[in-house]
Amino acid sequence: MKKKYEATQEITADSGVIIIKAIIQFLQMFMTDTLAKRLVSMVLIVAGISNPRITEATGLCDRSIRTLKKTMGNGNIDDLFVVGHGSGRTRKVKGLESAIIEELETNNYHTRQQIADMILEKYEITLSVSAVGKLLKKTASDG
Repeated sequence: MKKKYEATQEITADSGVIIIKAIIQFLQMFMTDTLAKRLVSMVLIVAGISNPRITEATGLCDRSIRTLKKTMGNGNIDDLFVVGHGSGRTRKVKGLESAIIEELETNNYHTRQQIADMILEKYEITLSVSAVGKLLKKTASDG
């Protein structure tokens, strides 16, 4: 005779959200934050969960959920796993990095402020000291 096991605890909506957040945390060990949330959201969409509940559980905004649903409906499976980057502001020194680094190597600049002043003089571009630091870090010249 087979025994039937009954659940000793009822799974509530709040405990479901806690479980989903734990799953997302686990997935973040293997993939980006956005991709983990997107993957869990896709499973919840297929399960028929409403957009507000998915937003609450995963942290993705409603617009992202609607975009996921649309992409899934179109059959663009490959697009679901691609995380794009924002269209941020273009750098002031774009295209000039190599010329600036050459200038730094040929002349004697000791501080970031001196480098910012040189960029202002030669290229007529105003950069903050922190922006100069980011430039040096990006080009691996900051020692």
